[in-house]
Amino acid sequence: MMNLIDLPYEINALDPIISARTIEFHHGKHLQAYVDNLNKLVAGTPFEAKPLEDIVKTSTGAIFNNAGQILNHNLYFTQFCKGGAPLAEGALKAQIERQWGSVEAFKAEFETKGVGLFGSGWVWLSAQEDGSLVITQEPNAGNPVTRGLKPLLTFDVWEHAYYLDYQNRRAAHLSALWKIVNWKVIESRYNR
Repeated sequence: MMNLIDLPYEINALDPIISARTIEFHHGKHLQAYVDNLNKLVAGTPFEAKPLEDIVKTSTGAIFNNAGQILNHNLYFTQFCKGGAPLAEGALKAQIERQWGSVEAFKAEFETKGVGLFGSGWVWLSAQEDGSLVITQEPNAGNPVTRGLKPLLTFDVWEHAYYLDYQNRRAAHLSALWKIVNWKVIESRYNR
């Protein structure tokens, strides 16, 4: 049985980048609905005992959609902290600079991919087996684990993630998120 993840910060900790009101709806109601739906869908099936990532890798239809959204949101909500945490010198920063030339150039491409994703979905930074990085756009509940990638960082570009705070200004929302990214979490995902 899946449970709603606890936030690693207070509900108002990400203000003004993500308001407490948005967190309340996005985490407390929206994500909770995916958890409740998935629990109903997998009851009595072989998926009931599987870890979430395995469900995402092997399911289709409604089970995939709900499991994918849970995994995506779990990664999303746990990558932030009040005031953010800087990207330290290390393997991840070196790889970003090797591939994009600078962290700023990486961020610009990441935002461009997020703005350019038509409709709803996610923009991801993921690692390949050899440690190289890739930015992908995943529509709807898509997650890079289905392509054999290791997800590191994601920005949610579904309107419910930003509409209360930014209305239709997706680009402004994506640009602001960098201020609360906890790079220690992203680095730990890369290094595991």
